[in-house]
Amino acid sequence: MAASSLIRPTLGRRLPVSTSTAASTTSSLITRRCLHEGPDTVEELLERHLVKKSPRDDEEDELATRRRLTSTRREALGLYRDILRATRFFTWPDARGIPWRDILRENARREFEEARFERDPEVVTRLLIGGRDAVQKALDKLVEASKKAMAEAEDQRRGGR
Repeated sequence: MAASSLIRPTLGRRLPVSTSTAASTTSSLITRRCLHEGPDTVEELLERHLVKKSPRDDEEDELATRRRLTSTRREALGLYRDILRATRFFTWPDARGIPWRDILRENARREFEEARFERDPEVVTRLLIGGRDAVQKALDKLVEASKKAMAEAEDQRRGGR
């Protein structure tokens, strides 16, 4: 039985192995690797398997955040402009004599100022979607009321002849 058959795999440790040949009986050190040379500590495990962030990754994350903020800012400004454009059609006064156009513009300005420093993307998205829906519903109701008023005026014109 050869001495090399007595080698047991260990975790990267060097074992003395003697060879039995007629010419030499020297011992040499051979490093044997196991199938699993796992880390000794949790820190080694994390260091080995986690992706390390480079300063470049941080810059890319910051750039992506800026782009996201810029795009939501652009959307918010677009919504505000759409509100201002839509209020041009609300020309009639309320009970106090103030044109609805001015009231709607003041309310839009106040709501935008209240949400000005909101940084949570979910909240900002919810506000933008809600604002778009409100503008669209207001314009739809305005179109329906205009069509109804035009139909009534047409009926009166036909009936008046």
